[in-house]
Amino acid sequence: MQKRHLVVVGTFLLSLLLYIDRTCISTAKGPIVAEFGLSDKQFGWVLSAFALGYALLQAPAGAMADKFGPRIVLTSVVAIWSIFTGLTAAAWNLTSLVVVRFLFGAGEAGAFPGMARGVYSWIPQKERGLVKGINFSASRLGAAITMPILPLVITRLGWHTTFVILMLVGFVWAIFWWLWFRDEPKDHKGITSDELDLINASHAAEIAGKEESPDHGEGISYFRSGNMWLMMGQYFASNFTFFFCLTWLFPYVKTTYNLSYESAGFYAAVPLLGGAVGNVFSGWLIDFLYSKGFTQWSRRLPAIIGFALASIGLLMSHGQAEVFGAVLWLTIGVFGADMTLPSSWSFCVDIGGKHAGKISGTMNMAGNIGAFLVSLSFPYLKDWTGGPDAFFYICSGFNAFAIILWILANPKKLIAS
Repeated sequence: MQKRHLVVVGTFLLSLLLYIDRTCISTAKGPIVAEFGLSDKQFGWVLSAFALGYALLQAPAGAMADKFGPRIVLTSVVAIWSIFTGLTAAAWNLTSLVVVRFLFGAGEAGAFPGMARGVYSWIPQKERGLVKGINFSASRLGAAITMPILPLVITRLGWHTTFVILMLVGFVWAIFWWLWFRDEPKDHKGITSDELDLINASHAAEIAGKEESPDHGEGISYFRSGNMWLMMGQYFASNFTFFFCLTWLFPYVKTTYNLSYESAGFYAAVPLLGGAVGNVFSGWLIDFLYSKGFTQWSRRLPAIIGFALASIGLLMSHGQAEVFGAVLWLTIGVFGADMTLPSSWSFCVDIGGKHAGKISGTMNMAGNIGAFLVSLSFPYLKDWTGGPDAFFYICSGFNAFAIILWILANPKKLIAS
């Protein structure tokens, strides 16, 4: 196996762990709410605290990955977020839980920007779509595994012990990454000259084929880029859709369809598995279109198709009389929403180059503002309007608008030359 493929394996496992740790709070809602006496709105603040900390640190964490490299940044963020995963078990009331989850989100912030910077250094451009698809499919698999399995673990060991175990698993990954990974392929003593030549040739061709623009990499002036704002807007819509699955889907299907704790976990896992398939399919489609010479549409078309499916799936999901129909349509919607992720991150790596960490982190910041808002909007809208219909209509509208943003995006225009 070539070394860049082992990098993909390492980031796959990182993404898997990332979403197991992120989703476990949702599956532990029942015992946590019972222990602390929380309402749905109060628990919404627990969920949104993570998203806010995660959003605020995205761009700074991405800039750190660009400056210091993904080796030290990814090692550090996994160790930090694992500590706060364990400290979640030590929370004693609503305030302490909100603070710990905010810091947990801040700790996770550098993960995907750090991976994006590593992908730029290690992965040829023609392979990036599938690689990003594989990485994000792991995140969905991690969340899907969590939904049915964590309730069983929590029932047997308690939610406190479960969070401590997840902390220890994170430490194992961090040690592995620090010992094996190197920021640049040329510094990895096991890489062959053929593989190194392939990676270097891709970088040279990539730079030669772009429209240069003024270097905005060292300051906030890259916000002058239309591409940056387009990516931020569409990622807001994508995260607003998907983060519902990580936060409120489990309690939503459990309450709406009167399911048991374990049954709700299995039903909540299905859309996440659909998202995993959507990521891999989109990544394959991106690289296929790129290989056929459709370089710009290789980024645009999968995202446009994805947002169309997301909008339709969400509209059809709400109001279904049976849980099977609701979950089926929601799975189609999440399959579509997740088709947009490989396009989004490949696009940011393309236009960001050596500043890929900061550019992708800025996009992810906007996306997680959407995640912050969905954590609160679902319980509040449900309370104000008497049901979940308004939430699903708004979410569907965001996805439809994102199609326009992708039509306007230009992956050939660099942000940093």
